[in-house]
Amino acid sequence: MSGDERRDGLLVVRCQLGEREAFPELVRAWHGPLWRYVRAMVGSPHLTEDLTQEVWVAVVRGLPRLRQPERFAPWLFTIARRAVTDHLRQAYRASETPMDEAGAVVDDSLGSLLTTMQVEAGLGGLPPPEREVLILFHLQDLPLAACAEVLGVPVGTVKSRLHRARRMLRGVLAERGYGHE
Repeated sequence: MSGDERRDGLLVVRCQLGEREAFPELVRAWHGPLWRYVRAMVGSPHLTEDLTQEVWVAVVRGLPRLRQPERFAPWLFTIARRAVTDHLRQAYRASETPMDEAGAVVDDSLGSLLTTMQVEAGLGGLPPPEREVLILFHLQDLPLAACAEVLGVPVGTVKSRLHRARRMLRGVLAERGYGHE
């Protein structure tokens, strides 16, 4: 178990025991990674805020039942994945153009690096399963086993999705004039 897993496990147990200061600490530790994951999946900053809040509400409700406190990160991203998937499903049903909100990646920060803009644009051009595995593994730094747990697939499937997603991202970036190929 890593130091982060121990820290998270301790925070979760403190939350489960009703310690008031523990939950804000947990939110401070995980709000940034959660927000970046949701933002990368849906694109819209406003929608990201809404979905992130939904995830934290689900965390508050589910935290007392979390049996493996040290597994908080995969559990959190599983909740986030369900929230994003539910939203994308509803958006698909409500629109003739599937995932119109999910496909648009908007960069609000004028000071962001060009490479970040390129990668965000490339991620926006990928289908959700490929985008998701890249975000979890590369941007959220989750290990393969945790990615597999969040996605509900075997580790081998995560590896093959990562390979396919990287290839697709290179293609999207090259198509948009960012690649070196």
